[in-house]
Amino acid sequence: MSDRIREKMNQLRAEVDAATTRAEEAEAKNKKLEQLLLEKEQELKSANVKLQQLDAELEKAEHSIADSKADREAGESTKMTNEGLTRKIQLLEDELDAAEKNVKETVEKLRQVDVKAEHFERQVHRAEQERDQWEKKYEEAEAKWKKSQAEMAELEASMQDL
Repeated sequence: MSDRIREKMNQLRAEVDAATTRAEEAEAKNKKLEQLLLEKEQELKSANVKLQQLDAELEKAEHSIADSKADREAGESTKMTNEGLTRKIQLLEDELDAAEKNVKETVEKLRQVDVKAEHFERQVHRAEQERDQWEKKYEEAEAKWKKSQAEMAELEASMQDL
């Protein structure tokens, strides 16, 4: 019996040793899994932080896109306004060219009118001089006529006295 008890004890010791070994292995495995779980939780937290950052960047990008669209629309509006103003400038330049041409023609006509006016002023001056000469001749002729009238009246008076 004693051999059997010893054998049973050896068998129980072997089972205890095997159970202890398995328990130590299970604890080591559990420790590894806990470590792995802790790493995964850290990775998850890191991924969540990164996700929040990416969400913020996405929101910024969406705002940037909206701003870009608004800027593009404003740019297109500005471009259309610029094209309209360019056309208006071209029309105004054409009008300016026409007005300058008109002014040149008017100045030329005015110069011609001034030349004609000077010519007519000279003619008027000559006519006035001629008129003055004729008035002088008229006055002289009238004076001669009056003198002749007076002489005739004298002659007539002297002939009546005779």
